[in-house]
Amino acid sequence: MDIKRAAVIGAGVMGSGIAAHIANAGIPVVLLDIVPKGAEDRSVVARTAIQKMLKTDPAPFMHPKNARLITPGNLEDDLGLLADVDWIVEAIVENPTVKADLYKRIDPVRKAGSVVSSNTSTIPLAHLTEGQSEAFKRDFLITHFFNPPRYMRLLELVTSEATRPDAAAAIADFCDRALGKGVVRCKDTPGFIANRIGTLWIQAAINAAVDLGLTVEEADAVGGRPMGIPKTGVFGLVDLVGLDLMPHIAKSMLATLPPDDAYRATFREHPVITRMIAEGYTGRKGKGGFYRMNKADGKRVKEAIDLKTGQYRPSDKPRLDSVQAAGKDLRALAEFPDKTGRFARTVLAQTLAYAASLVPEIADDIVSVDEAMRLGYAWKYGPFELIDRLGTDWFAELCRGEGIPVPALVEQAAGRPFYRVEGGRLQHLTTAGDYADVVRPDGVLLLADVKRASKPVFKNGSAAIWDIGDGVLCFEFTSKMNALDDQIMAAYGKAMGLIGDGKGQWKALVIHNEADNFSVGANLGLAMFAINIALWPQIEEMVDAGQRTYRALKYAPFPVVAAPSGMALGGGCEILLHSDHVQAHAETYMGLVEVGVGLIPGWGGCTEMLARHAANPKLPRGPMPPVAQAFETISLAKVAKSAAEAKDLLYLRASDGITMNRDRLLADAKAKALELAASYTLPEKPAYVLPGPGGRAALEQFLHGFRLQGKATPHDMVVCSALAEILTGGDADHTEPVGEDHLLGLERKAFMELIRTPGSIDRIEHMLTTGKPLRN
Repeated sequence: MDIKRAAVIGAGVMGSGIAAHIANAGIPVVLLDIVPKGAEDRSVVARTAIQKMLKTDPAPFMHPKNARLITPGNLEDDLGLLADVDWIVEAIVENPTVKADLYKRIDPVRKAGSVVSSNTSTIPLAHLTEGQSEAFKRDFLITHFFNPPRYMRLLELVTSEATRPDAAAAIADFCDRALGKGVVRCKDTPGFIANRIGTLWIQAAINAAVDLGLTVEEADAVGGRPMGIPKTGVFGLVDLVGLDLMPHIAKSMLATLPPDDAYRATFREHPVITRMIAEGYTGRKGKGGFYRMNKADGKRVKEAIDLKTGQYRPSDKPRLDSVQAAGKDLRALAEFPDKTGRFARTVLAQTLAYAASLVPEIADDIVSVDEAMRLGYAWKYGPFELIDRLGTDWFAELCRGEGIPVPALVEQAAGRPFYRVEGGRLQHLTTAGDYADVVRPDGVLLLADVKRASKPVFKNGSAAIWDIGDGVLCFEFTSKMNALDDQIMAAYGKAMGLIGDGKGQWKALVIHNEADNFSVGANLGLAMFAINIALWPQIEEMVDAGQRTYRALKYAPFPVVAAPSGMALGGGCEILLHSDHVQAHAETYMGLVEVGVGLIPGWGGCTEMLARHAANPKLPRGPMPPVAQAFETISLAKVAKSAAEAKDLLYLRASDGITMNRDRLLADAKAKALELAASYTLPEKPAYVLPGPGGRAALEQFLHGFRLQGKATPHDMVVCSALAEILTGGDADHTEPVGEDHLLGLERKAFMELIRTPGSIDRIEHMLTTGKPLRN
């Protein structure tokens, strides 16, 4: 079955967020909620939720226009709308009686064969279907989204013996391909996978911090990135999700977990937290939480709670000997002889032993558990991957030392890792004690799997080239933060040499990597080093080499397809502008942000944006409108907050593709590269009609107005004047079109002039030091 229309019942934070994300997939969705007593607008709850989401940051919608796909309604007048939908998601209050009553109301009016799912995270499926019709039971399952639905990739899918396999398969496929979710099949057990483990982890970490006398900052410094956990750590995470949710989750878990479950022994109420909740200190959504921002002497100061006294004090960033000494060695962190090492041992032992003890109770295999924790809690490593980092034998001894029963799976491993690579294939240890291949969903191609099974065709210090099959090469950035440097430019040259005319062994190039961010742009550290010793010829060569390389890729005799995800900024954005096609992950954040460091796009970004705006049929005719639009986008360093928004800004073309599931991005890009290679033709070189000095004067007058309003700083004027010189064509005459060479020359000239100015040097230095732009 195909999901062509959907409905969500419950317009709270989760329900409305789910509706927004279904709309992000281009699917019309009905959003229903109750009729408030005395309301003139009987659908005001759903309608208000939609309007609120349009103002929310981070945005639930990938593009504001997606809100038009949601039809607001109410449960008294609009149940008839359910007759036209293929999937109904229930996201109302966690009360089995209320849910059961709703199901009996929707069952008679829904379309035959439509799927109904609950977003519950606490109520077993068997309880939800008690007393419902047999047809309803066949069409019912649980789809547990994580908040916020647009950004959290995990979807836990729970079925019963009665659930139609084709219904479960249809929802799993839709959530995977259309919503971009990592769909994990779970058993019908309390908390499913992620919350079952995550709840104990949070409780164990809070207990250990209190018992060992750690500050919240110390606990988060150890229990964050060093353990492969997001930098928020445990206390920062609880602030994010809300302290007031903790008692509700605990109550639900204690009501449903088996009598001998380890969570029962771990659960403990802490008076300081109880008082915080009572006084409204519920986290970021309240007056603050374990951390808060407070005003002191007219300045906003970050404060942290003292876990002993319950009083706030100025927050600090601890420099811990354990973290410094351990580096990336998790075992060294856990063995460190101080209270922070003890904290790591305690939390790792309790959490990982609990996770290992729950397979196969909560899932059939360890892969599902690791996937759930990575996607649902943003852990870098799942529990079994963490045990492998420690060593299974060492972890068994840790459990014995902590007085924790060694889980059967760990005993069964008997020193073997939970994961291994055999014959180039990733394998996992099964509950039977043997190894099985980790199976990817159909249509998924991961570069990580390619790398396990082969050696690079070429590699240097900042890039690698991989053969991904069928005559397609994949170009991977490997530098820190995927910052662009001379070695990456050299590797591009190597890739072009390998492919040649595209008629030999290889015929297309895909530019892709699986890091958090595609590329944050040029290596500013190298640039600053060159500035400090006045290596101006080398800097100019770097600019020239970037221009030559990007143009060579643009006019190569074979297709170049870029497949970005995460941030693609500055030079990272420019390579996308020069590609024949971009297959972007939906969560790609693109922008030409060079003005923030006192520079202009120097690798053809200005030139390419001018060409795109000049070809835009929506703009008025004449030389000035394209210049004005490109000037606005670049001078304001506009960054698209989604691939859909990137199309509005013309960073992406209408013909470029968007992939919702990041795991499918490389396969989609490869398929497009092969499609283009079948009948590839070179792009035509554009001719630019530019306004010249008159246009520049108009832009500078506009800038002067901004300066008078206080919206532009003195150095903004310098940088944007240089940008205006490029975009208007310097001394160009609008009666005589110019080519790319003319504009690229202006880019180089402006870049080299700006990088020598004290204002730009200050901006570069400030960005490297603080990570934030300087307003000088």
